[in-house]
Amino acid sequence: MLISTRGRYALRILTDLAENENGGTVTLREAAARQQISEKYLESIVKDLVRGRLVEGTRGKGGGYRLARPAEEIGVLEVLRLTEGTLAPVACLGEGSEPCPRAANCRTLPLWEGLDKAVRDYLGGWTLRDLTEE
Repeated sequence: MLISTRGRYALRILTDLAENENGGTVTLREAAARQQISEKYLESIVKDLVRGRLVEGTRGKGGGYRLARPAEEIGVLEVLRLTEGTLAPVACLGEGSEPCPRAANCRTLPLWEGLDKAVRDYLGGWTLRDLTEE
């Protein structure tokens, strides 16, 4: 499994918001500078985060972005599912995939199911708050 730049940067911007919003908002320019991420690329990531209801935006003077929920309520697994689509190690375990006709006789299926569960359990145990406290 390889987490894309998009997924990694989404976690970085979300942790930046958690650490810097202080009851207000954070501009993309400020966050991009702190995180050393292109502001243009960050815009496209934040659009997905807004659509996924993880971030809220405010326009106009004093506008910017803030977390839509407290940091302890936003899970790393939720963020990566939003940005990566699936974290399944094999296609047959991906959400919405067609049932595999070989599943009943597949000797490797238990291996992949175990790996999938381990990844979900591990990532599901982390929140943005955990990342800001490390």
